[in-house]
Parts: sequence; C-alpha cells; structure tokens
Amino acid sequence: MTPMVALTLAASMTVGITPSAESFDPMWTATADTGVTARLRGLSPVSDKVAWASGSAGAVLRTTDGGRSWQLVGPPETADLQFRDIEAFDADSAVILAIGPGESSRVYRTDDGGASWTETFRNTDENAFYDCMAFFDHRRGIALSDPVGGKFRILSTSDGGRSWSVNPNDGMPAALEGEFAFAASGTCLVTAGFGRDAWFATGGGAEARVFHSRDRGRTWRVTDSPIPSGPSAGIYSLAFATPWHGLAVGGDFAVPESAPDGAAYSRDGGKTWTVSSTIPGEYRSGVAFIPSGIHRAIAVGPTGSDHTRDGGRTWTRFDTSSLDSVQCVHRTCWGSGANGRVVKMTL
Repeated sequence: MTPMVALTLAASMTVGITPSAESFDPMWTATADTGVTARLRGLSPVSDKVAWASGSAGAVLRTTDGGRSWQLVGPPETADLQFRDIEAFDADSAVILAIGPGESSRVYRTDDGGASWTETFRNTDENAFYDCMAFFDHRRGIALSDPVGGKFRILSTSDGGRSWSVNPNDGMPAALEGEFAFAASGTCLVTAGFGRDAWFATGGGAEARVFHSRDRGRTWRVTDSPIPSGPSAGIYSLAFATPWHGLAVGGDFAVPESAPDGAAYSRDGGKTWTVSSTIPGEYRSGVAFIPSGIHRAIAVGPTGSDHTRDGGRTWTRFDTSSLDSVQCVHRTCWGSGANGRVVKMTL
C-alpha cells in the first residue's frame, strides 16, 4: 500500500462504515504444477505476475508469468532447512527465513532471482527460535524469535536484510509461561503500509496475546485477545489493512476441525479485539486483507478457506481444500500449502 493510499483510506474510515456493495465471489484457481512436494508456508506475491513461495526441504519457488510456470531457486545444500517465511521486493530480490532452534534459524538474500544467495544471518543462541519476519519498506525489517530469557527477541535490519542485529530487550514486555509464536504462515509478525507500526501474535500460554510496536520494533505494548490459547493453540496469523484495522485468526493445530472464538478483529490498532459474530469455526493459519479497502479479506487453513466482506465481523466458507498461507497484492490473492500447491484468484 502506498503512503497516499493509506492516507486516503485513513481519512475515510470510521467504525461501522458500510461495506462495499461491490461483488465479492472468491474462488481459487490452481497454478501450474510447482514440481515439488514441499509444504509451502512462506508466500510473497509482488504482483499478479510475480510471486515467491518457500517451505520445507529447502524449497524456494518463483514465478514471473502469473503461475503458468515455476522455477525452483532455493539456496544449495539447504534441504534440511524449513523456509517458513519469505519477503520478496521484486522479481529479482527476496529474503528468506529458515526457522528452528539454534543454527537452524537463518536468513538468506538473493538479488538475481535466486541464481545465487547470500547467508546474512545465522542464529548462534541455542535458546532462540525465529518464527517469522516482516518489512516496513525495502530497507527496514524485523524478525521475531520465541522468548529468550523470558522475553521475545527482535532481530532488525536497515539494509534490506543484508545484515541483521539483535535489538535490546528493555522495550519488550515479559513473556507468559509457555508463550511462543507460531511459524505457520510467515504472518505471526506483520506491518502496515510504509509506516512504523508492527504487531506480532502469540499462543501457548494462559492467553493469546498481540504485541504492538509504533517505532519499528524498538518498544512494544501487549494486550490480551479473546482467542483461546493452549499448548498448540492461539493466534496463528495477523493482518492489518491500516494502522487501525486488524484481523487475527487461529485455533488449535492439533484439533483443526474445531476453533471456537478462532477469529477476531480490531479497530483501534490492536488495543482491543472483538470475536467475529460468525467465525470460520475451524483452525486458520493465514489471513490477508485484499488491498482495495478495509472490508474484504481471506482466511485459510488445512480444512478450507473463508472470506469476509465486513472487515472480519462475519466469515463465509468458500472452499474446502487445504492451504497454509494467503497473501494479496493489488486485486490478486495467492495461496500456498501442502504438496507444493499454489493457487490464485483475481478479484
């Protein structure tokens, strides 16, 4: 979203605004066979033509023709890594995050469409486990680790992921006992537009919580959410259309067919959350706004996909196939999941 679009939306938004009457009939269409069987949890479309995806067994994929063909472009000798998050800037430049304990957490960057990669970060703290990352613009970004020494850890870059440093933790609230983030779709940590706001979501502890930073990850405030938490339950994915309008989805990965109170929305930047009046009712691992406003969004999970036309107050099922991640750019949404599957819709 450009700064001008963000300002225009912000100027026109009020709580309770009437949803657009524009037709919204989402339907996934399969892209070409990607040629891999990896589970693709990382997804980063750049346009209706260019998209990147990443996942298990070191898989990194790229298309430049709208999904009619895919190229396997991952770093060599990384088949033992799980690339759970990818952030692409264009057809040539992308940053990927491998998740896991200790040195399994790594970051790589390419500037030639995946022909070559540079490892720009390798975690050496055996207590850290990086889950997801997000960028504010093409230079500044952050990555999130599960708690180290009782606090979540933030890694930051100011040169597009070419180098990284661990932020001081004095601005981070204490974590709850057992609290962590979910590396399910690369969206446990998100930003909004080209501003300074970032949010990350948690589970595992007594409450599923949302942390919010207004200074690009230096300091954070935290609030409880109404989404249930547990050993494998909580908020799996966040999306913010503006610094005020947010969505949260989740549930319990171990019980995917049932997710009471598994979706919520915020209209005050994540300070408070309200459970959707009609919820997907099942575990959802990814959610994304369609960047044409604040009303329309897609949520996905292993049991199906849902859409909202009213900013998350109500959700309607439109597909029953399995997906892990969803991302939208302009008026095109992309989804990815198990067995190398990538789908697409244009609205």
